[in-house]
Amino acid sequence: MEFGGVGLYVNNSVEAVELYKEAFGVELGYHVLNEDGSFYHSDLSRDGNYFFSVVESKELVSRRNPVQIGITCKDRDELQHAFACLAREGEISMEIRELPWSPCAAEVADKFGVRWYLSVPQHRPPDDFERV
Repeated sequence: MEFGGVGLYVNNSVEAVELYKEAFGVELGYHVLNEDGSFYHSDLSRDGNYFFSVVESKELVSRRNPVQIGITCKDRDELQHAFACLAREGEISMEIRELPWSPCAAEVADKFGVRWYLSVPQHRPPDDFERV
């Protein structure tokens, strides 16, 4: 069994694809359009590797999205860029900050309701770290 990837079900999939292309430097690959021009399916990739797909879905996003997508950025600059893009018209639940397991992390729900956890390469918490 292999990991099948992540699919994001959003309203206004065309605009969502453009935002994610800007935020993560991904490219639109294989895709199928609905009659109205929205995406029935769209694969987004970076450096030739599948990143995630975006699908138009008005029914699935009528409720709060219970899924959070975790993205590990290569460095602080990449994280700050993605965060700034996703936060535009979105909802920030945790500003960029250091956590015991990551020197730089943030949480944001973009304007399509997709929740993102962004971090840079993680490290182990110190042995004396108090767990809650």
